[in-house]
Amino acid sequence: MATFIMLTRLIHGTKVPPKSPDKVRQQLAEQIGQNCPDVEWRNSFAVLGPYDFLDIFAAPGIDAAMRVAATVRATGYAHTEIWGATELHRIDAADRAVDRLAG
Repeated sequence: MATFIMLTRLIHGTKVPPKSPDKVRQQLAEQIGQNCPDVEWRNSFAVLGPYDFLDIFAAPGIDAAMRVAATVRATGYAHTEIWGATELHRIDAADRAVDRLAG
């Protein structure tokens, strides 16, 4: 499974704001579970800066990650960005292997 980071920015000024943010989050989690059963949620954070939320999840590939983002955007209240991520120790190991080959 690949790791993905999703940055979400709420769209302010929508015609009909959500009545209950907690209920919206609960419904969204249910929809993601239904639309993306192969996705493993790792963590969610509220963040300062240009985005409102940062979510970390694992998915079998880009198609599953895109389904997560599409599910969030379908609410009409949010814009998302998805970034692929890997643990730093994996990059370090790959760099050492390349160095050995080039050496």
